Amino acid sequence: MNIFARFAQDESGATAIEYGLIAALISVGIIAAVSVLGGTLNDVFTRINTDLTGNMPAAAGGGEGGGG
Repeated sequence: MNIFARFAQDESGATAIEYGLIAALISVGIIAAVSVLGGTLNDVFTRINTDLTGNMPAAAGGGEGGGG
């Protein structure tokens, strides 16, 4: 019976489980935030890319091929 009493009073396993649950909740929060912000950031970078490539001056030199 003494073994069972010590096992019931030992809380080190419960502490490890609590830390595991906290880490899991933080992970779920990070995944949710990345999922929500990922699409928004993709749209922002796509818009920036479109604006930059649309406003670039044409290349000098006028035609295809090289001189020669």
